[in-house]
Amino acid sequence: MALTNEQILEFFKKTEGILHGHFLLTSGRHSDTYMQCAKLFVHPEESAFLCSALADTLRGFGADAVVSPAVGGIIMGYEVARQLGVANYFAERENGGMTLRRGFSLDKGMRVIVVEDVVTTGGSVKEVIELCRNAGAEVAAVASIVDRSGGEVDFGVPYRALLSMEVKSYDADDCPLCREGKIPAIKPGSRGLK
Repeated sequence: MALTNEQILEFFKKTEGILHGHFLLTSGRHSDTYMQCAKLFVHPEESAFLCSALADTLRGFGADAVVSPAVGGIIMGYEVARQLGVANYFAERENGGMTLRRGFSLDKGMRVIVVEDVVTTGGSVKEVIELCRNAGAEVAAVASIVDRSGGEVDFGVPYRALLSMEVKSYDADDCPLCREGKIPAIKPGSRGLK
């Protein structure tokens, strides 16, 4: 089932998943808009519906597993894997890099889809791609609910996003919100959790 950007944005509005203010993104960049998928995943029916729509775009890749970066991609990765009927793994940050823990391992030649909730620069996804390839797995595709890059990010494999939008973000040194000094930057994401 194909959904329009407007329909997907309506899910975010309904679940209060679009935040406006001054945000420090996982990438280190600043933005006045934050897509908070965690708010979306409070609502199982809506999130399952969106993950089903995303899974429909991924069925042709013949994946054996879904791998997602923790923490933001865990719930989404699980639901996409469930919809596809494949295994689900998540990578965690340890000593500054992504790793598979908890006894997780990928078999050599396994076809995986890397799934993330929101992509801005794609840094976390690229780390998970490298992790999977180093384990001998083949990355068949990447998928996300939101592509904040407006289609600019390139993973070297097919990339599917339900919602593609260009949301302005700024280097910390060039942030107009910082220059105004009215609103301090906050970090609503999960990077840095211990």
